[in-house]
Amino acid sequence: MTRIAFIGLGKMGRPMAANLARAGYEVAGFDLVEELRESAGQAGIGIAASASAAVEGADVLITMLPTGKHVLAVLQDVVPAMSRKSLLIDCSTIDVQSARAAHEFASKAGLESVDAPVSGGTKGATAATLTFMCGATGDALERATAILEKMGQKIIPCGGWGAGQAAKICNNMVLGINMVAVAEAFVLGERLGLKHQALFDVISTSSGASRVLTTACPVPGVVPTSAANHGFRPGFTAALMSKDLQLSQAAAAVADVRTPLGAGAADLYQAFVAAGHDAEDFSSIINFLRP
Repeated sequence: MTRIAFIGLGKMGRPMAANLARAGYEVAGFDLVEELRESAGQAGIGIAASASAAVEGADVLITMLPTGKHVLAVLQDVVPAMSRKSLLIDCSTIDVQSARAAHEFASKAGLESVDAPVSGGTKGATAATLTFMCGATGDALERATAILEKMGQKIIPCGGWGAGQAAKICNNMVLGINMVAVAEAFVLGERLGLKHQALFDVISTSSGASRVLTTACPVPGVVPTSAANHGFRPGFTAALMSKDLQLSQAAAAVADVRTPLGAGAADLYQAFVAAGHDAEDFSSIINFLRP
């Protein structure tokens, strides 16, 4: 039986690890936060006493952590205790430079590795319908596929080391820009006397249509899947959107690329989060744009 160590049992990691356990894998999970460990244990995940204990005898290590520095710190702590030829799958959303550094570190220790950030939010993590954007070399992705399939529906090879993170950053920059654009249109429509439904009916069947509009329109009563119907209870928080937009701008600076719309969205979400709205759904940015 494949033994999986899963480090990072937050809102995304816990349901992902639980799906692996339900699929029959032996999962040893760990998180620094006691409350998260307890919640994961109740979800059927075996809980280890430490990160190092979680990787003992593990064939695969999966990490789902907040930032690149957290991923690198965990690897430095646990990789020396892992057997050579083990597989590392990092599902965190982090900067490309840290992702490549993680690959380098794993390679020097004899491990194969995949950066596999996800799209689909907490609903996708729970329902095992995530999309994985993968960066890998050699046969690492082939080894990882059987495991990723238990947590998601789509696995997209994006290229070599760090390519998964690059794809995720670009995608979420588009997502953030698009949500701001949709929110601005509805605020303007309100001020011009348009009903929400009328504006939605026009845009959704015209050249301004987008998936953001049709699945996450930031006003209540128009789209059944909108967080606005439930007081902006989050599927994807404003804090996470702000983080991803900041990653996009850091990547743009390194690549010497101008992204003025991405920069504008990043500034808006950063101010929105600083104003105390970090735990709301990212679509609630519409409330920040209203006069």
